[in-house]
Order: sequence, then structure tokens, then C-alpha cells
Amino acid sequence: MADFSRAHVEAFLEMMSAERGAAENTLSSYGRDLEDVIDFLGARKVTLLGAATGDLSAYIAHLGRQGFAATSQARRLSSMRQFYKFLYAENLRTDDPTTIIDAPKKGRPLPKIMSEADVSRLLALASEEAAVAGDNRLDRLRMLALLELLYATGMRVSELVSLPAKVLDQEGRFLVIRGKGNKERLVPLSRSAIAAMKSYGEALAEALPDTEQDWLFPSAGQQGFLARQVFARDLKGLAARAGLKSASISPHVLRHAFASHLLANGADLRVVQELLGHSDISTTQIYTHVLEERLRATVETHHPLAKQAKNRD
Repeated sequence: MADFSRAHVEAFLEMMSAERGAAENTLSSYGRDLEDVIDFLGARKVTLLGAATGDLSAYIAHLGRQGFAATSQARRLSSMRQFYKFLYAENLRTDDPTTIIDAPKKGRPLPKIMSEADVSRLLALASEEAAVAGDNRLDRLRMLALLELLYATGMRVSELVSLPAKVLDQEGRFLVIRGKGNKERLVPLSRSAIAAMKSYGEALAEALPDTEQDWLFPSAGQQGFLARQVFARDLKGLAARAGLKSASISPHVLRHAFASHLLANGADLRVVQELLGHSDISTTQIYTHVLEERLRATVETHHPLAKQAKNRD
């Protein structure tokens, strides 16, 4: 039974090589995947040629129980589909048992976040550097304003760098942001963000006294405002000076920190959705998964029963 199945696999691999020009690594991958299927089906007294949809679905479920990632399961299913298409084309089967098997859903990656302590450390250094007189102080004040605004509002970096200069003239503790789909939303400002923006605005007006600015963060670049890449580069430099792992810090990570810290401190999910400008609440719900993972890790690390179980292991 097993040798007969392997003969069909060999024929399939020869076809993939000769007719499809599949690379050696691809052929090896197909071979390993199908060999694993053969072993699983053999334990069920089923041949690869005679396997039904239920048998192959059971194999995918088996992979899940073994801890295989959804991407690995999907790759095995793809190998099976190619193989059974070959059998059908060669009239070795009258059907394709893989057609109604759903691909495993890929888990959504959890966003990187910063702790509240790390954000405070970053802001403290930015504030300290902005207070120092001398060359490039405008750039340091700009960095502080960027960070304070980003952490206070959770804006997308594209929304942040393209803020119009007229926001300096407004009064009150709210900003109107034009986001994706040209939709507007209202976001609150912290007192420290207002203060940082005011100090930066005054320094900008002093540096460019006779220049009418369109953008809050003007630049000589083609767009006329600060490039996202420049902000990201400068942020990594600040993070390194603060003793943080700069490779894991970006403007987008600060947006994640804004959302996760709000939820961790009891904010309503719908409110966070509105502040972030998410059209679908399922996008915002990813942050609840981050909190769940952190809570689970905390319990496993610190709960006495968890420690006892670990010691028994």
C-alpha cells in the first residue's frame, strides 16, 4: 500500500519537474509533505490514492493538534491539492478530495508595543534634549512635539507629519484629524502635547520669521512636510540614546502603545476604535489579545499554582 502511494508521488514529482520546471527545493518540500500524509493515512489503513475528503481533513486537524502553525498547515494542504490535481488530470481519480477543505486561518500577528515605563523614558529624554540651548534645538523641539502628539492621540504617522500649520492657531484640547478615506475624527490632546507643540511653534516662527508655513512640520522635501522615514530614523536614534532597543521602536509602535495603554487602564474598546480611526472594531480588538497574552504570561510567571506545576514538570 505504502509503496504504491510512493510510486504515485514519484510520478507527480517527475511531472512537476519536467512540465512545471519546479526547483529542487520545491520538489523536496512536496516530497516531504506527501510522505507525512502517507504515514498519517497508513495508520488509518487508507492509501493516498483512495483517501477521502474526511481523511485529509483529519490530517490537517492532526497538524493543528501537533502545534503546527497555520502557515505550515496551509503549505501541506497546498501540496495535497497539487498532488490530487495531478491524479485527476491523469485519470487516476475521478474527483479531487481537497476542493472543499478550507485552508487554516492564519493567526493575526500581535502588534509590538512599548511599556508605559519605556514610553516615559523616551519622552523624558526628548524633553531633556529639547531644553538644551544651541544648534539644532528646533529639531529637538520638533522631536518632542512629534512624540507628545503621537502618544497623546495615537495618530497614524502619515496623519501626524502632514498636520497643517493652522493647528498652532487653534485653542482647546482637541485636534481634528483627516484620516483614511478623507474621514475626520476628533482626538484629545494632553497638556504636555499642547505645551510641546506651543514651544515648537514659537521656535519655528523665530527660525523662519517671514515664511508662511502650510505644514506644522515643514521640510524642504518634495511633499513639503517631514518625511515619515526621517521621523522613524530620528526616533530610533532617540531610543538608542535612551537605552532602549531601537530596532523594535517605530512611530507605528508608539501608536500601538497609545491603544494598548488606554485599554490596560480601562478605556472602552469603542472609544479606542474611534480615536484610532479604525472603520472595523475587529482591527482594534487585536490590542485586547495583546493584553490577554500579557495577563496569561503574568499568571504563568507569578501565580503559586503555576509555579508548582512548573516544578512538577
